[in-house]
Amino acid sequence: MPATLDTNLRQGADALGAALYLDQRESRLETQILLCHILQQPRSWLVAHDRDPLTPEQTAAFAALLHRRLGGEPIAYILGEREFYSLDFKVTPAVLIPRPETELLVELALERLPADHPCRVLDLGTGSGAVAVTLARHRPQAEVVAVDQSAAALEVARENAQRLGAGNLRLTQSDWYSALDEEKFDLIVSNPPYIAAADPHLTQGDVRFEPPAALASGVDGLDDIRTIIRGAVAHLKPGGWLQFEHGYDQAAACRKLLVQSGFERVDSAADLAGIERVSYGLWTP
Repeated sequence: MPATLDTNLRQGADALGAALYLDQRESRLETQILLCHILQQPRSWLVAHDRDPLTPEQTAAFAALLHRRLGGEPIAYILGEREFYSLDFKVTPAVLIPRPETELLVELALERLPADHPCRVLDLGTGSGAVAVTLARHRPQAEVVAVDQSAAALEVARENAQRLGAGNLRLTQSDWYSALDEEKFDLIVSNPPYIAAADPHLTQGDVRFEPPAALASGVDGLDDIRTIIRGAVAHLKPGGWLQFEHGYDQAAACRKLLVQSGFERVDSAADLAGIERVSYGLWTP
């Protein structure tokens, strides 16, 4: 007799829990996500169909996905997508996986961007385009420019922009500000690399599979943030804001760098876990 959906779910969850040291809730959720991807059904569907048998083709497809996850490959790369700010974004190993804490960067940006008249926004190191596309969709009168030094990342961002209808987004290959000439913006946002190069977390979990250039930034993790702050003063309009995500223990250092570069109203905002996750400053030359 073919194994039932519930049998596959229990066996898969047990295997993931043992291999990846996940608790029972996490391992069951990940197994459900993989099964739903194979079956093209929502998770709610599983409850009423737990005794349904899987076809040999479905069983083989599920086993292949489970094998990849047992090797540590992130769910987002296996499925090829990740939800961010209620939008589904394509992701590949060429881009950083969008994370819930980065939604704070978007929320702060939307507070500063007018909803009823044009403005200009720059997203530095756009990756999948999650931040830039979300801002473009929520502020259709804004001109959003997004840059990344990786051509492969920009191709992913371009596909997301087209599929999600972000027609007011311009994508440019650039090493931070290098291709922007004298363009100026009302707001600059970034989720840059900010992990110290020797941080042991770079060899653990999902980040092992993510592009290193999108993660590590020098001995203290602040090299790219220093570059972003220094360059921002030439690309912000008077009264423009710079805001960027950083590590859980970097807020004080980031505020100091902003003050040293002449920014005013410097502060940091905490995420839902109470961790200072985004720092910002106002440019008034």
